[in-house]
Amino acid sequence: MFSRLSDKLQDIFKDLRGHGRISEQNILDAMREIRMALLEADVHFQVAKDFIARVKTKALGEDVLRSVTPEQQIVKIFHDELTALLGGDAAPLDTAKPGRILIVGLNGAGKTTSSAKLARLLKAQGKAPLLVACDLRRPAAIRQLATLGDQLDIPVFQPKPGETDVLRVGREAASWCEQEGGNVQIYDTAGRQELDEPLLDELKQLKDLLAPQEVLLVCDAATGQQAVSVAEHFHRALGLTGIILTKLDGDARGGAALSLREVTKQPIKFAGVGEKIDQFEAFHPERLAGRILGMGDVVSLVEKAAEAITEEDARRMEEKMRTASFDLDDFLHQFKLLRRMGPLENVLGMLPGMDRFKDSSIDEKQLRRVEAIILSMTRSERARPDLLNARRRQRVARGSGSTVTEVNNLLLRFNQMRKMMKKAGQMKKFMAQARRAGIPGLG
Repeated sequence: MFSRLSDKLQDIFKDLRGHGRISEQNILDAMREIRMALLEADVHFQVAKDFIARVKTKALGEDVLRSVTPEQQIVKIFHDELTALLGGDAAPLDTAKPGRILIVGLNGAGKTTSSAKLARLLKAQGKAPLLVACDLRRPAAIRQLATLGDQLDIPVFQPKPGETDVLRVGREAASWCEQEGGNVQIYDTAGRQELDEPLLDELKQLKDLLAPQEVLLVCDAATGQQAVSVAEHFHRALGLTGIILTKLDGDARGGAALSLREVTKQPIKFAGVGEKIDQFEAFHPERLAGRILGMGDVVSLVEKAAEAITEEDARRMEEKMRTASFDLDDFLHQFKLLRRMGPLENVLGMLPGMDRFKDSSIDEKQLRRVEAIILSMTRSERARPDLLNARRRQRVARGSGSTVTEVNNLLLRFNQMRKMMKKAGQMKKFMAQARRAGIPGLG
């Protein structure tokens, strides 16, 4: 996600920091390169032009040019403007009663899956969502939504077989929702391969009937400028209240995300960052701006960790640290928790300074290899790694389809982590003893 743009921008700012003193010409040269980077990332040309003009005006101000750290101020200006461009003033989802959300978009953008993902997210927040299948042109969409609803334990309204009147379905669904008692209604509507007037007329009528609080357009990030054109047409016809950007994990350029908000003046409210049902999240412009500039996104990382790691996991790890009893089973457990937090490249992208390594460090294949190596050990070997002599390591390598070198590297990493955890546990024990002893400053 945004990897090309992020790498390019970080190179530009690194070069800016390399100058002993920042001049007006340095800034103008950097702005020219940034404009090219935005265009290469498939950002709409007018959006890129206006954005650079705003940044340039602020970056050439006297406060920046005379500052002790002008390059840092320029990065801050860029971060603030990037946040605003992505939708820094975005309003939260309106779920006030009756809490109707109309999901619209072209075929293939991911409307049905996004409807289910949104329902799952709202359910996790304590809402009682209901799903409504209004796509009468693609019977598979109704079955797909019903299947996803079963998986998530969320009720789904399904039209009668052969039904062709979407307004009748809308009326029946609204009545069904009242009886079900949910507090958020998500309507998955029909799409087309491309925009046409019959589709928009049908959606206008359905919108007039339901009077939804939210009309969310599902856009495929990978389609770039086509997504911007689609958003413009839907917004003129329906009056969008927000956008769901799908396949953001597979778009290395990211131009659509940077253009949609500026062109439609409507916020990106959610982003699909993977195929799995839980890889869907609220869109935070400020956090994403930080990730694009290599600053990481620690807040999102903590939130993902909180979702993936239970209190029992945390207590168990604290005990292991305190008693210095961390073994290979615990090491494997940590890798599984990491994988539970989502695609590894996304997790690494949230760590400040680590986005550059997300493609060259541990990948999913290596994680599976680590798992295979550890599971090829006996229970006693996992509990006491010192038992793993040369012969045992050869057996583990054969059993896991790896090499002795890979086994040795894994054990080296494990021992490094165990030493770190032992030191952390000792420090925690020391701090607790110091507090009990009443040492000043530790109470």
